[in-house]
Amino acid sequence: MTQHDTYTTMAKQVRTLLANAPRDALPMTYQQVANALGLTPPRTIQRVAQALEQLMEEDVAAGQPMVAALVVSRQGAGLPAAGFFDQAVALGRFPADARQHEALYIAERDRALESRHA
Repeated sequence: MTQHDTYTTMAKQVRTLLANAPRDALPMTYQQVANALGLTPPRTIQRVAQALEQLMEEDVAAGQPMVAALVVSRQGAGLPAAGFFDQAVALGRFPADARQHEALYIAERDRALESRHA
């Protein structure tokens, strides 16, 4: 199994986890996702982040809300890590102007929550 296959498998697991999580358990932290998947060090958060970036690519390509918006950093005001915003900009979902990111993130998170059982 290649490293890409491993990330693809993990991305599917993360998508399933987020789709089936109770609404009041969302958003989850990167650590909660890692724990739910039974990941062990090293690089547990990095592996989760890579799976989330793959999900972002899939969701943007499909014109769907980014399910990765349902995962946040433990720090800050309940926002994802900087990599989420970098990827959203790279994929053309968010503008480069970081002043707009928090509001756009909240809208994206809400769309992702609503789309789970659509």
